[in-house]
Amino acid sequence: MTETTETSDATETTQLDIAEVSHRAGVPASTLRYYEEKGLISSMGWRGLRRQYDPGVLERLALIALGRTAGFSLDEIADMFAPDGRPRIDRGMLAAKADELDHRIRELGVLRDSLRHAAACPAPSHLECPTFRRLLDAAASGGVAAPGRRIPGR
Repeated sequence: MTETTETSDATETTQLDIAEVSHRAGVPASTLRYYEEKGLISSMGWRGLRRQYDPGVLERLALIALGRTAGFSLDEIADMFAPDGRPRIDRGMLAAKADELDHRIRELGVLRDSLRHAAACPAPSHLECPTFRRLLDAAASGGVAAPGRRIPGR
């Protein structure tokens, strides 16, 4: 059952089961259970063997997805919600994350340009190309970080 309407004390509540939330949000049910375990979302109860959620969980999941895409950890995202579930986003934290992204974009631009050069470089070997050697040296010293990896000292 994907969506149910239950009447209790003349109050009508629409609930979504875990499969429907999973489908609409584009995340596996296991992720929903994990988010619930971490306190990021909460179910309204059970209908048979399936967890039931308020439709508002879809907006919350969209905020979580946006936060993850921006590079926030789940703990940081959890702190962006007040105890009542409403968003409570620290604007200073958003500005700091935007600054981190600007830095990462600059790094990726240098990496992209170096790779393009290496791909078209006329040197007999990549190891003989001064541009590629600089890229290797930067990687060896931690100056080129993999996505999600912090560069030491930065």
